[in-house]
Amino acid sequence: MRDTDIRVREVDIFFTDERGRAPLKFGNMVMDAITYCEARALVETAKGEKAEGWGGMFLSDFWAFPDSRVPHAEREKAMREIVRRYALLVTQREGYAHPVDIYWNLEDDLRRLCQEVSREMGFAAEMPFLGGLVSASPVDAAMHDAFGNVHGLSTYECYGPEFMEHDLRRYLGPDFADLYIADYIRKSYSPRLPVFHLVGGLDKLRSSEVTDDDPKDGLPNSLDDWIARNGATCLKIKLKGTDLEWDVQRTVDAANIAHEMHQRKREGATLSLSADTNELCESPDYMIEYLHRVKELSPRTYDELLYIEQPTERDLKAHRFDMRKLGAMKPVMVDESLTGVQDFDLAMELGWSGIALKACKCQSAELVISSKAAQMGVPYTVQDLTNPGLALIHSVGLAARLDPLKGVESNGMQYFPASSEPEAKVHTGIFHPTDGMVSTESMTGPGLGYRINEIRRSRPEPIRIGG
Repeated sequence: MRDTDIRVREVDIFFTDERGRAPLKFGNMVMDAITYCEARALVETAKGEKAEGWGGMFLSDFWAFPDSRVPHAEREKAMREIVRRYALLVTQREGYAHPVDIYWNLEDDLRRLCQEVSREMGFAAEMPFLGGLVSASPVDAAMHDAFGNVHGLSTYECYGPEFMEHDLRRYLGPDFADLYIADYIRKSYSPRLPVFHLVGGLDKLRSSEVTDDDPKDGLPNSLDDWIARNGATCLKIKLKGTDLEWDVQRTVDAANIAHEMHQRKREGATLSLSADTNELCESPDYMIEYLHRVKELSPRTYDELLYIEQPTERDLKAHRFDMRKLGAMKPVMVDESLTGVQDFDLAMELGWSGIALKACKCQSAELVISSKAAQMGVPYTVQDLTNPGLALIHSVGLAARLDPLKGVESNGMQYFPASSEPEAKVHTGIFHPTDGMVSTESMTGPGLGYRINEIRRSRPEPIRIGG
């Protein structure tokens, strides 16, 4: 045990129902309303020093538990329950430890919670562990934020041997002896990051398509107007995965519009694209054909495609698809399938090119997995979960302390801008990109850089766990 280790004394949980300004379509899901969860953790060191920390995340069952056999309302209710039970596990845990160790010591318990809650609610399908990770992530983030706060340091300064009792061999095996998370993260935040703007499946591409039915809140309603506003040079394009003609044309159209908008500003833009079918391809062959067709129709667009994200269903063992042929054309990144170190190892065995990290999969897990990827020379990206508020600050900070393939994804301000209004007043450069970039200039002070005392947010009465 280190003198710096902590024990979680209490956790406050806040649930709010958030409604989007426009529906977001990804895969075969359409999301326009969702639960936002914030957590406040009060921690204490062995020396009696106390501090609180915060975390936040959308409980996106649409993405983490997309099973049509279980109604959305029931899936969301289950995720709320897992937040409560995980917070109880954290506060009841005996002894003192680093937040990373707290998570890894409770990982099996979190898996058990997914099974227990699913069984108690009579689900036809068990909640996947990904749903448990998303549910636990606000509490996990709050512990990391509190750890930095109690020591008066950025949390990212607290991942070396002076703060961690165990090196990475505990989580990753003997090859990582005497290595720590600190060996794989930046000493300070990257000041600016390219930001991927999302082109959702229902999004309009041109302002000429906008109708009176679209929102009238002063924000853009089409891709061309968004680019005029934020200067995006990175686009993440949601595809159907079942309609090759549509997917190919959608990709080329989005790229062409981006070039048109930058030419109007008399700027030569270097465009970066990613394509995501959210698991809907029956096999990698679909995306191989997609890439051939894009290259035939627009060689420039093909060259601008940086990577493909999770084309096939998330159970890597179900078909054990070989991704090498697809990966030889463009890097193919595993996302929904990646919930732990074993998934990482299997993905590499099957020929996936790299991995997608997300703050919603828990800071403790992602820092360990990203360390393994960095050591092996495996590229990784930092993706979004339509992150609002604290969740987006956390996600951008994670990307800015790592070395992702290209920047960070952020789409919360496209679809749920009202959910981030208090945080956006303090962190303008994160919530309002300019020239296609987000700025981390506002992320100062200890913890995860939220500057929580300056954020004026009203919250409902908390659910108090422990204390």
